[in-house]
Parts: sequence; C-alpha cells; structure tokens
Amino acid sequence: MSIPYFPGCTLSTKATGLDYSARVSMKRLGLELEEIPGWNCCGATFPLTNDDMRLSGAVRNLVHTAEMGQEELLVLCSTCYNVTKRANRVMRQDAERRERINFFIEAAYQGNVRVVHLLDLLRDRLGFAALRERVTQPLEGLKLAAYYGCLLLRPANEIQLDDAENPHLFEDYLQALGATAILYPHRGECCGSYLAVSAPDVAIEASYRILSAAHQAGAQAIVTSCPLCHYNLDRHQKVMASRFGGFRPLPVFYITQILGVALGLETDKFGFERHQVDPRPLLEQIASPALASA
Repeated sequence: MSIPYFPGCTLSTKATGLDYSARVSMKRLGLELEEIPGWNCCGATFPLTNDDMRLSGAVRNLVHTAEMGQEELLVLCSTCYNVTKRANRVMRQDAERRERINFFIEAAYQGNVRVVHLLDLLRDRLGFAALRERVTQPLEGLKLAAYYGCLLLRPANEIQLDDAENPHLFEDYLQALGATAILYPHRGECCGSYLAVSAPDVAIEASYRILSAAHQAGAQAIVTSCPLCHYNLDRHQKVMASRFGGFRPLPVFYITQILGVALGLETDKFGFERHQVDPRPLLEQIASPALASA
C-alpha cells in the first residue's frame, strides 16, 4: 500500500534524518510513502488574517494529491501539518475563500483530501496494538518525553488530533514501541519557534524550560516531530549549560528515528551524527543490533 507524502522544505534539507527514517520505517510496516509530484513550500505559517494568497502553497500540494486520485496526504513536520490541515479546512468550509484561492491557482479543489500526521495514521490505519507486535527491538528501559509543542494540537477545534490540554496520543505511541512515556508540565508549550531567528535568547529560555521540566520528571530524552522544535531544543544545549547552573543535556529524537530503532532497522542514515546532543550512547542501553551494525 502507498500514501501520498509531503516532505516539505526542511525534511529535504536540514531534517533528512526525519525524512529517511520515516520512509524506511513505514516501508517496513507495509506502507510506501509516495512523494507528491511538484510539491512546494506550504508557507511555513498559517496567516492570522484572511490573506488567502498565503494559503496557495499548501492548497497546491492538496491539489497535487487529489490529482493522484488519492484521499489522504501524510505530513510529518508539525508546522507543515498545522498549516496544511488548516488550509484544507478553509477550502472545505469557506466557499468564498475557496473560490478566490482556486481562481488564483487555477484549480477546482473542494477540500476533499484528508490531511494526516504519522501519529493518527498509525493509530487509525495500523493500530498501536498491531504496531507493538511489529516491534523487534523494544525500547524497554528508555524513559522518553513526548513533545507536542504548539502546532501539533492547536487550534484544538481545527486540528482535532487529540485533547489539546491533556493529550495522550504521543504517549500511546511511545508505549507501543516499548518505552516508558514520561509526563511533564511543558509538553504542549512553545519552544520559541521562529524567535530562534529574531530573538534567540527568548527561544533559548523557552526551550530550557521544556528540557528542564522533562529532565525533572525523569526523562532520558525528548521526542518531537517538528524540525524547528528539534533545532531549538537540541542545538543550543551547550549555551544552556553555560548559562543555567545545573543544566543537564538531553538527547532530542525525531519521532521516526525511534520508530526505526524499535523496528530493528539500520540507523546509519538516521542523521544521529548531526544532533548537538548525540543520542546514540542512550540507545546503546537497549543493545540495539541495528545501532551496533551501524
């Protein structure tokens, strides 16, 4: 089986570990990720005003999916997922805006494609119980903290992936892989997002609060599906160590990297060497044959 897949800009450049581990992991589970032809940037942010032209990028990707004769589009990046799903909602529910956007991009899209994330795809298509049975290298002994961030859950009435205030979907996923899912106060808080560019100190402080909360709750690592969140949480940990007394580094995994490890796949192309905090020593605790062979 296959599903149309929108990798997005960052997964094609800086976050290739997220992209590659997703492709090989889902193939092991019997689902081929079919990259949609001619995809373009989704726009990276959802406009706060009715600036319909800023939705045209995301809608074009949905048009390409519909032209493939498909009804679902898989989006891994939390930001791309948020923008694409909300743009699709506009096309499905707002006739006036739909007409303007279709006129601009010369399409007749009606919002019929369903935008899915890896988490609800695995939950609804495979099932976490079945995923647990496919795991060959359980992540037993690993205490992992799911990081939802802002965009995977909100706005709650538009995204509808899980309860925005008390989610459990990500934790259910980690438990299906054999890990211990750690609950902590900041799992749905902002990491600083694009302030990493305009106000890096603010982003560093926001990310520090998240990492500290996860560590205090007993986590050995954080798991995310957002490349920007991964950057903010992982990249500046040396700065945090020098700025905040008692800070202890935590590895930051992509959601599909740990999936690939749990499925016993080769990890040499998972991009672990590009992480600021090397996660491989932690993975060695579960004696992964895949990691050893890499």
